[in-house]
Amino acid sequence: MRYINPFLVLYKNRDLLIQFTKREIDLRHKGSRLGHFWALITPTMMLGLYLFVFGVIFGGRFGVLPNENFFDYALALFLGISIFQVIGDTVNISPTLIVNQPNYVKKVVFPLEIISVSHVLSSFYFSLLSIGITLLLAPFSHGGLSIKAFLLPIILLPLTLLSLGISWALSAIGVFVRDLSHTTAFIATAIMYASAILYSLSRIPQSIAHILLLNPLVSIVDQSRCVLLWNRSISLQSIAYTYIISTSIFILGYIIFKRLRPYFAEVL
Repeated sequence: MRYINPFLVLYKNRDLLIQFTKREIDLRHKGSRLGHFWALITPTMMLGLYLFVFGVIFGGRFGVLPNENFFDYALALFLGISIFQVIGDTVNISPTLIVNQPNYVKKVVFPLEIISVSHVLSSFYFSLLSIGITLLLAPFSHGGLSIKAFLLPIILLPLTLLSLGISWALSAIGVFVRDLSHTTAFIATAIMYASAILYSLSRIPQSIAHILLLNPLVSIVDQSRCVLLWNRSISLQSIAYTYIISTSIFILGYIIFKRLRPYFAEVL
């Protein structure tokens, strides 16, 4: 039971968790003149870039809306990248989270679990800001904005569980395998290409598409686009699968973290 009760740990240390999360958010733009405005400026500039490169130059389309134009494509692309950024940040940073906090490791009573949680929550915070921009622009797309958008929190919840499980596992393993941090950039890029962020699954062979559908991030991105941009109903089967896989990774990641936790101090 001690291995599979992370919520109790987080609840008992909720004040500390809030403090660490706020610190993570503040550190993102610390020292800059515009501060947190960059959290809105950067995604907006990226949206303009995607709109020009992928929409205008490459003429990209997802082929879902019958009258889809380059703005519809760029908006769907931006939403996908905004969602993926949580996983991308998690994979890139997690292997060094514990290694870079040796002082906390030596404090026996300190709940090291919250280090990963605060990082994931801060990444999710900035992702939500980008998603908010998509929400504001959605009424101007051909899909429009419907009441289905209220289903978005249900779709995004597994993203948090998935990210936490990955972060706990990578942060624990990273203490013992320092070379892991040198592979994360490639891993994050591979995950992005395997998550149908830049393209539609309908454009690739069915044999490959069936394999990619095993990736829960594919469903999270696709279902988010359905309710926010394409005015389509969600797939309950796809959502159920995403919850099962994300919850399993969440539990597995926590078990790995708790089992390796007693040996952190010896290595660091």
